[in-house]
Amino acid sequence: MYRTETLTETLPLAELTRRFRNPEKFIAYCRECGRYGHCWACPPYEFDPSEVLAGYTVAWIAGIRIIPDEALRNRLATPEEATEAGREMLARVRAAVDPQLLAIERKHPGSRAFFAGTCFACPEGTCTRHKGIPCRHPDRVRPSLEAFGFDIGAISSELLHNELKWSRDGQLPEYFTLVSALFCAESGDTGTFTLTAQNPIP
Repeated sequence: MYRTETLTETLPLAELTRRFRNPEKFIAYCRECGRYGHCWACPPYEFDPSEVLAGYTVAWIAGIRIIPDEALRNRLATPEEATEAGREMLARVRAAVDPQLLAIERKHPGSRAFFAGTCFACPEGTCTRHKGIPCRHPDRVRPSLEAFGFDIGAISSELLHNELKWSRDGQLPEYFTLVSALFCAESGDTGTFTLTAQNPIP
């Protein structure tokens, strides 16, 4: 069905912020999304993200490249099938990677995980935020880098040397990329951080 590759980079958070953070620009994109203000992982927040970032000094960036195989491409007869296949691949990889990020976070007190995209803790459309009810799974919810104003496209291309690809004309792209991160208070063991996205049986 697909195979994956993992790309990583570590750098000072101050450098990441200086080069790739523009909250005004990227939060404006968030406002155009239906999840803005309706999902606990998404802005606006009850805290200042800049103050949160001030507690960390090192950024570990991880990109998972998801490469559909030719057999899958040949099975997809319609744009709708391609869209559904893409969603399924992204969801499977997130289901494998997100728990690993949380496990690393628990193992390294003073670190904070950032997931690649929106929250999957609850079924689509069932987040309690729009009802003013506290999150059901605060231990499993983490923001994305975009939600804190970071430019994922530039991070992927300049740090991971990996251009983001998108579906076009109802066809799967050459590959998808999920960009996650861990921010740490100290450099510590970032060199030992690893993520694996197990490839499914075709």
